Amino acid sequence: MTKQTLKIATIGGGSSYTPELVEGFIKRYDELPLRELWLVDVEEGREKLEIVGNLAKRMFEKAGLPVEVHLTLDRRAALKDADFVTTQFRVGLLDARAKDERIPLKYGVLGQETNGPGGLFKGLRTIPVILDIVKDMEELCPEAWLINFTNPAGMVTEAVLRHSNFRKVVGLCNVPIGMEMGIAKLLDVEHSRVRIDFAGLNHMVYGLDVYVDGVSVKDKVIDMLTNPENTSFVKNIEGQGWEPEFIRALGALTCPYHNYYYKMPEMVKKTIEAAEKEGTRAEVVKRLEDDLFELYKDPNLNIKPPQLEKRGGAYYSDAAVRLISSMYNDKRDIQPVNTMNNGAIASIPNDSAVEVSCIITKDGPKPITMGDIPVAARGLVQQIKSFERISAEAAVEGNYDKAVLALTINPLVASDKLAKQIVDEMLEAHKDYLPQFFNK
Repeated sequence: MTKQTLKIATIGGGSSYTPELVEGFIKRYDELPLRELWLVDVEEGREKLEIVGNLAKRMFEKAGLPVEVHLTLDRRAALKDADFVTTQFRVGLLDARAKDERIPLKYGVLGQETNGPGGLFKGLRTIPVILDIVKDMEELCPEAWLINFTNPAGMVTEAVLRHSNFRKVVGLCNVPIGMEMGIAKLLDVEHSRVRIDFAGLNHMVYGLDVYVDGVSVKDKVIDMLTNPENTSFVKNIEGQGWEPEFIRALGALTCPYHNYYYKMPEMVKKTIEAAEKEGTRAEVVKRLEDDLFELYKDPNLNIKPPQLEKRGGAYYSDAAVRLISSMYNDKRDIQPVNTMNNGAIASIPNDSAVEVSCIITKDGPKPITMGDIPVAARGLVQQIKSFERISAEAAVEGNYDKAVLALTINPLVASDKLAKQIVDEMLEAHKDYLPQFFNK
């Protein structure tokens, strides 16, 4: 029998995204009877937790919903008997992200939160914490599902699947839903009419086909996408416009993060220029967040402020609450998530995490067999999968050699010597958050 009232714990509850999530719960309250929302954070995030938590309470109150919002620094109390656990935290806060972005740029390497050196180090800081949370869940809420938004979402999902016995994990990203929304806008149709067959990895996902009302319109869309004005679907990455020959021959939709791989020199140049002019993306976000938290403090504010859209996480709440509701209600609709491959994509190991369209059931996501990704994309996807796996091993073992290996095999880094230099400097910069490498 479906439980009548739900307890959901959100780890990283002091995030500026939390009002997004709350808005999603309010919108879908009829199908998702949330009774308790526990927002958890760490001591460093206490002030933001209070501000965001009070806004959450006002939002539920305005909506007239009997949802109790609990604010706590005690993760175990929040996890006890939870039905769903969502994770959206950032170890080391935005200062750590700024280092992830700035240090590689000194070496002429892309500094980006989830790709290359930034992705490696965010993974090294995050994976041990996620594995700790999973241990607590096995003890305190073994029936709960973990819905992870924490980046790098693919690598984190991979780590849970490979380095724990916990299987009730789903990784979620707003890139696929952003691509769908972008295509709907491009075609001038309702989002609900558009579906894309997604296959690949997190931030390395391809759209293999596009449907409107169940009819394929991929060729039409690819034709439209060869117009440079139509390529940017995600706020925080400017689309550069693809060469028409490239995109036509590839025969699949790219995601915005593909810019980093297929347009590396341009993106490095652009990122360096932006960092010099207005700061790294983390520094820009920090300013945006300061403004957002000033807004959130207003005791009269009881809605999600529209300014949150600029933060770059549009549609997160929609994707997140849609997923939770589909699992809770056993809807069996189709959504793209990060889960175990189980043969859905032929050229990726069955026991690896992939981002793929799935049928969402109460027993979790069931990946849809996609056959394979285009041969032109296969090598890059496998290279990134190798990077994710070796990075996860480095994180779990605190293994310096594997950290250097992981970065050397990443396509954004040109040599082993360069990889070692970057790893050395970044290890030192993030020392406080990487005990596994130093406490030996």
